This record gives sequence, structure tokens and C-alpha cells, in this order.
Amino acid sequence: MRAFETRSLAVTLGAALALLFAGPAIADELDDIVAAGVIKVGIFEDFPPFSSAGTDLKSQGYDIDVINALAAGLGVKSELIGITGQNRIPSLTEHKLNLLVSVGVSDERKKVVAFTAPYAPYSIDVVGPKSLEVKGPADLAGKSVAVNRGTLEDTSVTEVAPEGTDIQRFNDYNGVISAFLSGQVQLMVVGNDVGAAVLAKQPASEPESKFQLLNSPSAMAVNLGEDRLQAKLDEILATMKTDGTLDAISRKWLFIPLPPEL
Repeated sequence: MRAFETRSLAVTLGAALALLFAGPAIADELDDIVAAGVIKVGIFEDFPPFSSAGTDLKSQGYDIDVINALAAGLGVKSELIGITGQNRIPSLTEHKLNLLVSVGVSDERKKVVAFTAPYAPYSIDVVGPKSLEVKGPADLAGKSVAVNRGTLEDTSVTEVAPEGTDIQRFNDYNGVISAFLSGQVQLMVVGNDVGAAVLAKQPASEPESKFQLLNSPSAMAVNLGEDRLQAKLDEILATMKTDGTLDAISRKWLFIPLPPEL
């Protein structure tokens, strides 16, 4: 075998080995989304006011408006896929979805998925009529407070309530809301999602958030390593914050302005 043939064979074998050990090429999800013209987003289908079926049976809510704005920013359409609390993270990591919304950020979850900047306020609030003077936990003394039994709201208010607070526990949120609106209790402790449902009723007592027991804004989740997708979503969210789009969505669905710290 001539010398140049030996060298040629060596180069060919070297290239083949390099491809073998390099493994398969890693696809970039942002490119895949743009190429497909669709972003697949996992949503809770019955989670008002963030997402729920409207009178036309189409999904509506805070999350839906945000998803539509993100899709427009990417130049694609959105495909909404119903998920549960149990299957949503696996659905993302198994690449059945490109994006999850309404996800609480935690150190444990950061080991599995990557998070965008926060986009939606989530808090546990002490809610009462405008006329009632309550500014902090100390003011709960002597007041009656409704809460959903065994929830994070129950735990949060129990930890800070001073002696003399009449905490009345109900088996569901409907019981909490009914007790508050009927005047059975003076205050209620609920998440801002439940609070929004009360504010939407526009009761004569003009309920408002007196103070927060927990502030934990929601973010979106993408798969680990999808840095370009994460950065692009953050870029669009930043624009939505500066141009007032996100504030308008918050006022529309949560009846509050977008918190300045978001």
C-alpha cells in the first residue's frame, strides 16, 4: 500500500472514530420550536384565574394570555396540553412539552429543570374589608379568620397568629369564601388566585389584601441545558414587563397591579 493511501485510510478511520465517540448531536429546542412553528406548553386546565375553560370552552386566564404573548414573540403558535401536578415535570423532561407554566421555584426542582424569570405573582394574603384596620399579624388578635383546613394557608396563619385570634377552619375554599362574604368571619387567608375570585364578585365590603404571609412568584420551566430557549423567553418576559403587557394581564385576571419586585 502506498504511503498516501495509508495516510488517507488513517484520516478516514480517525474521522469515523471521532464521530463514534462524539455521540449523537444535541438538538437545540429553540430551533426545533421555530422550525415546527409551535411551542407545546403544559397547563393546569382547571386553575382559575390562571387557566380554565371559558363559556366557549376555550382556555382562558392569566397563563393563557402570557402564553399567547410568548408565542407571538417567538413567531409561532401555542399548543396547550393539559397536565397534572404529578405528571407535569416528567412530561417536560421526557420532551412531550417545551414549557411549563405556573411552577414554584425550589432548590429541589432546580436539579431537574431550569427556570425563567418570575412572571406571575403568587402570594398567601390576609384579606379583609377595606374598613377593617389590619396591618400585620399582631392585629389578628380578637379577629375571626377563615382558612382552608390543612393547607399551607392554615399553617402560615397559625404560625403567626397571636393569642386571641379566632381561626375558623373549613373543608374547602368555597366554605372559606362563603363565610367571609356572609360576614361570618372578618378575615380570610387565601392564595391570590382564590382572592381574585372574590374580588371579581365586587362585594360591597371592598375586600383587599391587608398583608402577605408568603410571597412566592411563579416562574416557567424548561429542560436543563436549553439555555437559548430560556434566554429568549426571559427576553420576551422582560419586554412584557417594561411595555406594560404583563401589568395589564395582572390587572385583568388578578385585579392587582404587577408587583414592582417581580
